[in-house]
Amino acid sequence: MNLRSLFPARSDYTGLRSSWRADLLSGITVGIVALPLALAFGVSSGVGAEAGLITAVVAGFVAAVMGGSNVQVSGPTGAMVVVLAPIVATHGAGVIAVVSIMAGLLVCLLGVSRLGRAVSLIPWPVVEGFTLGIAAIIFLQQVPLATGTAAVPGHNTLLAAIDAAATAHLPTVIQTLAIVAAVAGVMLLVPLLHRALPASLIAVVLATAAAELLRLDIPRIGALPHSLPVPELPAVDPAALGSLAMPAVAVAALAAIESLLSARVATGLKGPDGRPTGPYNPDRELTGQGLASIAAGFFGGMPATGAIARTAVNVRSGARTRVSAVVHALVLLATIYLAAGFVGRIPLAVLGGILMVTATRMVSHRTVTAILRSTRSDAAAFAITAVITVAFDLIIAIQIGLAVTAVLTLRKVASLTGVRREQIPGAALAGDEHIALFTLDGAMFFGAAERVLQEISQVRDIEVAVIRLSQLKMLDATGAHALVDVVSALELRGITVLIKGVQPEHLSLVTNVGVIRSLRHHKHLFTELEPAIEHARSHVRRNAEARAALS
Repeated sequence: MNLRSLFPARSDYTGLRSSWRADLLSGITVGIVALPLALAFGVSSGVGAEAGLITAVVAGFVAAVMGGSNVQVSGPTGAMVVVLAPIVATHGAGVIAVVSIMAGLLVCLLGVSRLGRAVSLIPWPVVEGFTLGIAAIIFLQQVPLATGTAAVPGHNTLLAAIDAAATAHLPTVIQTLAIVAAVAGVMLLVPLLHRALPASLIAVVLATAAAELLRLDIPRIGALPHSLPVPELPAVDPAALGSLAMPAVAVAALAAIESLLSARVATGLKGPDGRPTGPYNPDRELTGQGLASIAAGFFGGMPATGAIARTAVNVRSGARTRVSAVVHALVLLATIYLAAGFVGRIPLAVLGGILMVTATRMVSHRTVTAILRSTRSDAAAFAITAVITVAFDLIIAIQIGLAVTAVLTLRKVASLTGVRREQIPGAALAGDEHIALFTLDGAMFFGAAERVLQEISQVRDIEVAVIRLSQLKMLDATGAHALVDVVSALELRGITVLIKGVQPEHLSLVTNVGVIRSLRHHKHLFTELEPAIEHARSHVRRNAEARAALS
């Protein structure tokens, strides 16, 4: 195992001499975009705006240097918020730093184990269903902020949103909803003026200024520290580590999946010059993200992942090296030291409005339409994953989505397995009507074995069955055992079975399972069709002669 590839190298900064200006401007742009999101995700997860900002700084810097993508931007994300909120509700916000370190260690282990490319096995409909479910949860999580009520701890986001709306009071709810509407309006209208303008930051400044001028009595972020905290090992209760194991596994799984998906998406994005961003190292990306979450935990932050939206902004702003992501973290660090007072006055409804708009932008109408119009199995996997994500749990949703996809795919592959009865090639001879020539193609595996067994076993009025296996693409133990059952069933009825064309890669399997042993004679195995047909005709002739002699 070459561990050197998991660590920084000089090649990470190839081309920096010509791209440093673009990297610098891109980093500043992404930092401005990331500021309100970091605050909002911190508040929405239940650990506070301070933890969100610290995570964006610390994890963003570490992942930029140690990660496997030159353009990935990391920090707190909406998907991670969805996982962390129930953990905070159950165990309290104080355990998140510990969970971050535990999950980070697991993600690092995945990277060192070279499991980075496993994310490519997740089907597209499952990923999109997962994204749709996350978007719905993020939107619902903002209802308490949008109505000026306290969030209700619990796992069911929909019920918490309904309860928050039902307990809202006048005039607070009118003021907070007005701010949410204003924020949404600014974020939708500003890009129409110029796409490069930081719409979310402009919305934060205008809405906060309006709240101050109108002296609105609505919930605010509150006081923030004016410096980065000193890193330390969070208080660990050994008795509680067991109960935090499964939450840490869930966080690690999500961090790995989302980071790799984001890095993979980034490789397909093109900057202003039209050039792609280049490849990424998935194993190093996992290692880097794991170290980022560990570092965030030591500073009192929360687990981090690669952020698709911020990475896209980074690429489209012209970033070419990881310097841009480093600059993004430094911009946020400067905010802590220079603008903590202003940030503390931001109304929580502003953050709720930003995340509501962000959630709606996570879902592409074209993507949803394309999946629903693709195939029934893909549409079913998409819908089931989305519903389970909202109703239950993100990791369970991915597991069930993968299971549904696997079952539907196996069903489709099984339906492609063909059993055809064909005409005997060449001129027909007397007695050929007593010979059945079957050709198996596709995949003879556990999903198709029973159907193949039934179709061949139902044949009537024949004396010899020739089974061609030369077109078989795949054969597993269940399929081979089904062949044993086919041969045995036919032989018990007095039908001689000949097998032709066992492929070299299947020979060991059919021998070990007992297919050849089930034949009446070892010479009933053929490599060519013509000798097999001639042998079958000889059996028919002998049977005819035997019947004539008896009569």
